[in-house]
Formats: sequence, C-alpha cells, structure tokens
Amino acid sequence: MDTKKNCCAVSRATIEAGGNMEAPVGLKNDGHAVHAEDMVLIPGGEFLMGTDDPDANPEDNEGPVRRREVSSFLIDKYTVTNRQFEEFVNATDYRTDAEKFKWSFVFHLFLSEAAAQAVTQAPMGTPWWRVVEGADWRHPEGPDSSIDQRMDHPVVHVSWNDAMAYCKWSGRRLLTETEWEYAARGGLEQNRYPWGNELMPDGVHHCNIWQGHFPEVNFESDGYAGTAPVNAYQPNGYNLYNMSGNVWEWCSDTFYKSAQDPAFHLTAQPRSMRGGSYLCHESYCNRYRVAARTSNTPDSSTGNTGFRCAMDA
Repeated sequence: MDTKKNCCAVSRATIEAGGNMEAPVGLKNDGHAVHAEDMVLIPGGEFLMGTDDPDANPEDNEGPVRRREVSSFLIDKYTVTNRQFEEFVNATDYRTDAEKFKWSFVFHLFLSEAAAQAVTQAPMGTPWWRVVEGADWRHPEGPDSSIDQRMDHPVVHVSWNDAMAYCKWSGRRLLTETEWEYAARGGLEQNRYPWGNELMPDGVHHCNIWQGHFPEVNFESDGYAGTAPVNAYQPNGYNLYNMSGNVWEWCSDTFYKSAQDPAFHLTAQPRSMRGGSYLCHESYCNRYRVAARTSNTPDSSTGNTGFRCAMDA
C-alpha cells in the first residue's frame, strides 16, 4: 500500500521557532454556552473506534479497531462560524496566534495576484502552502481578502490555543478524539463516512473535499473550492453537519502515540485534528474518513483548520 501523504496540516515550526506555545489563560468565562440552541445531546454508549481498512494511514495510528465507552455529552451541530468568533473577539479583544505572528498559511490557488507576488516563503514538502503576511481569521487569503460574505462559514486560521481561548470564554471545551469519532459516526458502526460506506451515494456529494488533480486543478463539483457554509450538505444520524471535509477540527488530545514517540518530549506537543478538509483527495490525503486523524502544533494556523465545541451533559 502506498502511504498517504499529509497535504492538509502544515506546522508553524517549519518556518520559525518560538511564539506562544501555551493555551491562553485569564479570559473571562461567562459560565454558559454561547449559541447553546445549536448543540445536540449525544447519548453515551459503546462503539468500535478506529479502522483496519487497507487504505488507513499506519503512521497515524488509526487502528487497531477497539471498543470504547463514551459518556453522554453535548456537541455543536456546526463548526464555529466567523460570526461567532467575531462575537468572541469583540467581547474580549482577543488576538489570535496568526495575528501575533503576523502571518499564516494560505493555499496557493486562493491568493490574489498581488498577494502571490508578495510571498517569499513556502514550507518544504508542501509547496502548495504559502506563508502570507496579514493572513488571519478576518483575512483568510491575506490582507486584501475579507469574511464579509462568509459570516456563516467556519472560522479558519485559528490555532489550538485560539480554540481553547474561545472555549474558555464560552463555557465549553474541545472534544476528545473518542467523542469526536463517536459523534461523527452518527450511530453507524464501522462505516467509512458519517453517512455510510459510499463516498457519493446515488452520485450526490455529501461533503466538501477536493475533486480533480491535487494540488493544481479542482473541478469544484461539490460546489465549493474553499470553505462551505457550516450547514452545507446533509447532517449525519446525530444531526451534525460537516463531520467530514470542509475544515479540520481541533480536538483536546495530544497526538503522540506513546512515551517512546519523539513528540512526547516536545515542549509544545502536537494536538489532534479530525475530519479532513476541502483539500483532501484520495490520491494524496484520504483523511476525510471518520477514523482518520492528523495533528499540528498548538500555535499553528492554516486556511483549512477550525473547530467545534462540546460540553459535559
């Protein structure tokens, strides 16, 4: 089997060292969930987590399949939107890691001619990403872009630190990987996707991923090149939207596999991400399956990473 590569997660550490490597503290906790009406109660139970499928990524420790027990919890139907994140920033004057570093990673096809000409760096191994000064959650493709027409799209260019800050303010938390996969499966057992085993049942797109030839040609046959609105496509059996594709979602877990994993000894241990994004394609990165996982450092931000929140039931 050919090992699938990771097109979707690119670390700030590949460009520069240092920066804010801890989850922010000291923000006001309102003690209640923001937009709680958009949360779903997931009943506790047991499920089979992971996969032994031949196209799993062995370096990601997707398997073996194992039985896990989950307590009941509440989860956002949707990933956090630009509108919701703006509400948080307006209330706290919070500055994201991308704003502190003054740059973030943007996919090359989304840059304007002026923004592309200003780029001087790209990470080794993933040259389709560009280091774009002035790219942040308000300016997803650089300083000459905006979210004005994308307020119902998932917020992006948010690091794990930023997601934790939002959770603290809203009285919520990030999901564990076990909770995320249990919820994403929507009550189905060992299916590849939140809706079943076929990627496009009856020829209908159920998620926002890449169609075409990565990383140069995207046919956009699912309707979107970049992010889609958070309520696009049909929800899964638990009424959760976009658990596959659209944007990667930060989880609370560290990603190291064991105490022998070199990442175990890092000061800023990588954090898990789930769900895949609009850049995933089976020819390069098939991580839009519910069992798939990847990681990034807690201060890293990209144009295809967001998050959703949870609460104890």
